[in-house]
Amino acid sequence: MTRASGLAALESDMPEHPTDHAGLETLGFDVCLRRLASVPVGRVGFYADGELVVLPVNHVVEGQDVIFRTARGSKLSAAEGQNLVVFEADDYDQQTQSGWSVLVNGRAEVVYEETEIQRLSHLGLHPWVTAVERPFWIRIRPASVTGRQIPGTRYSSS
Repeated sequence: MTRASGLAALESDMPEHPTDHAGLETLGFDVCLRRLASVPVGRVGFYADGELVVLPVNHVVEGQDVIFRTARGSKLSAAEGQNLVVFEADDYDQQTQSGWSVLVNGRAEVVYEETEIQRLSHLGLHPWVTAVERPFWIRIRPASVTGRQIPGTRYSSS
């Protein structure tokens, strides 16, 4: 093995991002936002009726904000109170045993302004299930965004 090939092999084994105490690579803010935007489904978690609730939603990312639509119910109630929520999305490839997870902590709010709703409607976010109308747009404004990935996970941002 030549010195150059030895260095190349060593560099390919080095993590692309810093690692945490468990050996997972920590993702930077912009990387986290790109990863969130790359998957159509995440989970929103909030406190309702005396218990923690976690529900799947399809979403889009606009700037730093996570956007989803909902009908009347617990998600809308949480957003109307501008309650603290968490939003998590991830991806895992069983074949390569690689993956990542991103967590957003922030406040949910209902978007009421008609011009803003019109603008959001052009983002391509459509509910999967159409049996129930989801006329309410919810925006999560992040207070923090963190992400981790299994070392060696390669990700195409295209």
